[in-house]
Amino acid sequence: MTASTIELGLVISPEQLSEALGTPNLLPVAVCQAKVFAAGHVPDSALIEPGQLVSGIKPATGKLPSADRLSALFSSLGLSADTHVVAYDDEGGGWAGRLIWTLDVIGHRNYSYLDGGLIAWINGGHSSQSGPAEVLPGHYTATIDRELIVDMEELMARLDDPATVIWDARSREEYEGRKTTALKNGHIPGAMNLDWLDVMDRGNDLRLKPLQELREQLAGLGIDKDKKVITHCQTHHRSGLTYLAGKALGLDIKAYDGSWSEWGNHPATPVET
Repeated sequence: MTASTIELGLVISPEQLSEALGTPNLLPVAVCQAKVFAAGHVPDSALIEPGQLVSGIKPATGKLPSADRLSALFSSLGLSADTHVVAYDDEGGGWAGRLIWTLDVIGHRNYSYLDGGLIAWINGGHSSQSGPAEVLPGHYTATIDRELIVDMEELMARLDDPATVIWDARSREEYEGRKTTALKNGHIPGAMNLDWLDVMDRGNDLRLKPLQELREQLAGLGIDKDKKVITHCQTHHRSGLTYLAGKALGLDIKAYDGSWSEWGNHPATPVET
């Protein structure tokens, strides 16, 4: 039996993951701090620390790392074309969604998201392991497909495109410019705001809200299947969740990984408040 013979959709429950554990080629991957991972994680998980998924280069620290860095990272996990990754985190899906976007960018489409992540796993009474990850490294060569990445120049060119809508996943205070996070504060002209926290069901282990409810919320903002959607936040961490939600809803969605840390600190970018 291989992971591909199991019916694992994009978004899976802790119960579905529990049934699939032990299947060859199945790899749960926690995106969290090492101390959180060591305290308890899904059995047989690999660990990615959040800083490994971003370039860390100021001002746009959230941009994608180089192909060499990604090759080293995924080689350390033993990733292969047959690996079915189950991404999860401990905070509601931002970092797990960022991992799924990264896998899309390198062309690895064999993955699922554990709905509710570590919180739902533990609260559901499922067994966990403690200590460091124990994975066999391999050799993986990452190639970057820019098709799912929007850069600042492309975004500038699409500001007046009626077929494009920008989904700002930051807080209302950031969107309106009432919170200082860059040299310029506010939002990209025409962007619509739905906070990543409002994509979660915060009363249900931080799982995704029911998709129909999300679909209606987004449609009210003009974000639907008829539009090309570009999502961002401050560093494309929170918008990892909105990217994931967009995929679950079947949206034509990409991410601006430069996000507000680039846009709000660049002298030539227009800003609305």
